[in-house]
Amino acid sequence: MIASCDGSHRKEVRDRAILLLLARLGLRAGDIVAMRINDLDWEKGSLRVRGKGHKEVRLPLPQDAGEAVAEYLLSGRPSSDHERLFLCTNAPVRPLATSSVVSAIVRIALERARITDPPSKGAHLLRHSAATMMLRSGASLDAVAAVLRHESPDMTAHYAKVDLALLERVAQPWPKDASC
Repeated sequence: MIASCDGSHRKEVRDRAILLLLARLGLRAGDIVAMRINDLDWEKGSLRVRGKGHKEVRLPLPQDAGEAVAEYLLSGRPSSDHERLFLCTNAPVRPLATSSVVSAIVRIALERARITDPPSKGAHLLRHSAATMMLRSGASLDAVAAVLRHESPDMTAHYAKVDLALLERVAQPWPKDASC
């Protein structure tokens, strides 16, 4: 899906940066909409995210996502005084209006990549994929909860139940003599 944004158009450069931030950090669509240029700290390789409840957190900026954002700033972002990072590519130049615009970017990328029948078609698909990949890579539920900014461990556990291979590795066998 990310590779479907080949960068031949300004819009695809923007979309690639957005998709990588969603996929690598499990950001919400609203996080993308609210993001400002000064949220990027290039020296520390981090990104400030303003999430639900007006809470702010700094997350590490993955190399590929950082490179995509830098490319967007250098060659994809329209010239503008807006402080918001991601802008519409067509006139009038303005910040992305709502989360549904970000979900539409994901939906269009799925179509462009010819991915049929995904479990969902919006930005949340990439949030869920990011959590699953972190778990499969050995991250603890607590670590995934910190990245996703979940207040409740139950919310993060929701992502674990779809990873059947991981669950099979950690599940204990039912005692032979135990009754239900």
